[in-house]
Amino acid sequence: MKAVVWHAPGEIAVEQVPDARIQEPTDAVVRLTVSAICGTDLHMVRGSLPGMRPGTVLGHEGVGVVEEVGPEVRNFRPGDRVVIPSTLCCGTCSYCRAGYTAQCDRANPQGALAGTSFFGGPEMTGPVDGLQAEYARIPFAHVNLVALPEEVTDEQAIVVSDVYPTAWFGALLAEVSPGDDVAVFGCGPVGQLAITSAQQQGANRVLAVDHVASRLEMARSQHAETVDFDTEDPVETIRQLTGGIGVDRVIDAVGVDAEAPAWAAPEGFPEQRREITEPGVEGGDQLPPIAPSQASEWAVRAVAKAGTVGVVGVYPPTMDRWPIGTAMNRNLTVKLGNCNHRTHIPELLRMVRSGVVDPLASVTQLTDWDGVIRSYHTFDDKEPGWVKVAVAV
Repeated sequence: MKAVVWHAPGEIAVEQVPDARIQEPTDAVVRLTVSAICGTDLHMVRGSLPGMRPGTVLGHEGVGVVEEVGPEVRNFRPGDRVVIPSTLCCGTCSYCRAGYTAQCDRANPQGALAGTSFFGGPEMTGPVDGLQAEYARIPFAHVNLVALPEEVTDEQAIVVSDVYPTAWFGALLAEVSPGDDVAVFGCGPVGQLAITSAQQQGANRVLAVDHVASRLEMARSQHAETVDFDTEDPVETIRQLTGGIGVDRVIDAVGVDAEAPAWAAPEGFPEQRREITEPGVEGGDQLPPIAPSQASEWAVRAVAKAGTVGVVGVYPPTMDRWPIGTAMNRNLTVKLGNCNHRTHIPELLRMVRSGVVDPLASVTQLTDWDGVIRSYHTFDDKEPGWVKVAVAV
């Protein structure tokens, strides 16, 4: 079967790999119809999320049709349309039953203390081969598949596999309440849906911070108040717009791959981003350096005293620079973590099915196998209009 395979930082390829198959009685095999490229995939390709095992199939967002089920999968059968939650769970441990499905005790092959397991991730997350493939093995399929209503299209459902629940979770972490002023740092796919989620959860105003013009325009189409951090200091601008107080809540949808503004070059940050190439193909110049703590530093200064910061942007275990002193001395509440996808997907599917929200607006490109590597490159370069790339497999 075809799949997108990780070889080394900056080196990925579409290759033929062994077919996915049932390995445990609780497994299923799903024929993917749509997958997607996520910013988290870029973390692994750039090398800013370390520990990847060469040969791992990438991708953690998927929609498809059940092809085969193991003997202990009682609630699905071949032919069922399904969406696949990005993070894995078992459904029976105490964490799963409390809704903390991203911290399942059993799903991660590295053991209960290893933390979140997700498709297509580094060794500490499993590794479990991902969903940018023609077929995928789904462990604990009775809970790691969610049936799709007929009214929800594959393209809508792919957004519900990861980015919409992650954005929704970010607003929950930030404790968004009716009447709040909320700042969202990062206007990529999760950021766009964080704007939507904050508004759904009652935000009075949403301020959206980025520097890519097309992403700011998409945020403005949702009636967010936009802040371009290349042309203005985002903290000072947010304070001016909120009477000198700051916003009540912040959602950090950026993480470790944040970039410094044009007016303040980063100091002491190594060049971590790499040109994406296929194996054996000489890459171009390295992409600009990143500023891994930039978004977090802005977040804790832009929020009002005693406010709340919700972090869903990816920070790997190797990241040891975060503005804890500023947060403590402003009495901030900080909540962060990987989304409990399986917990939130059914509720979000009901909203999509009923027409309360249409997440399809965040899907800006559709590619196929021939264009997937180039799409990675273009998405990484933040080309105008490129927010979310779906892959028709």
